[in-house]
Amino acid sequence: MSTATGSVREALDSAVAALAAAGVKTPRLDAELLLAAATGRDRAALAADPEAGVEPRPARAFATMVRRRIAREPVAYILGRRGFRRIELVVDQRVLIPRPETELLVELALELRPRRALDVGTGSGAVALAVADELPEAELVATDTSLEALALAATNRDRLRLGSRVQLALVSLPPGGPPFDLVLANLPYVSEAEWPRLEPEITRFEPRDALVAGPTGLERIEALLAAIALAELETRAVGLEVGARQAGEVAGLARRAGFERVRTLTDLAGIERVVAGER
Repeated sequence: MSTATGSVREALDSAVAALAAAGVKTPRLDAELLLAAATGRDRAALAADPEAGVEPRPARAFATMVRRRIAREPVAYILGRRGFRRIELVVDQRVLIPRPETELLVELALELRPRRALDVGTGSGAVALAVADELPEAELVATDTSLEALALAATNRDRLRLGSRVQLALVSLPPGGPPFDLVLANLPYVSEAEWPRLEPEITRFEPRDALVAGPTGLERIEALLAAIALAELETRAVGLEVGARQAGEVAGLARRAGFERVRTLTDLAGIERVVAGER
């Protein structure tokens, strides 16, 4: 019969110190999430009984997780999952980890209530699947140029039982078909010069092609709006996630693409994070 190797408090204190020394910004939160996963107990239960013992097997699993986090691997990749709106997504290094600011695209969809929407560059499927989950009347098309990303999006779609309303396509833009009520896109918007300055969690682990657009960072967004301007893609409205200080330029591009009503949505950090255009 196994015996405990230490208490919850001791395990957390040791992990927090190691993570902080490695430069992790949220060492306490990360340690709690990893210990909860290793022990199968939620964070509230751990906090309620800090002197409880940690058995050898979960202790070893926790130690492995902490070593991965010390190497700056994101917690979401270590756990293999990430919450987004009301859904939980499987994530790994094939796709970007969904961010809270990307939920603004879903909020735009809830406001406009499209019957048919397109998610360009779907990655894990986060935006399309969250919209489908919260707008049962909507039909979604989600595209990506990465076969690996699309395979993971399909896994998430099937887990969430949304296959009847979310169509996945291995293309940049869907060819032909009826117009969309809304096009949503979280496309790469990092410039090549910015990439080396990003956190190691990003540069070491997340897919570069899903983040870096080119020399200016706006190349992919410009291409999408150009396709809309040339009627290669028909839509009544568009929502584009953008980087800090890009909103003004992207708003101008949206107006030139034919959207008369253009506005921005601000994230919790006060950054203009989504440019929305309507006709």
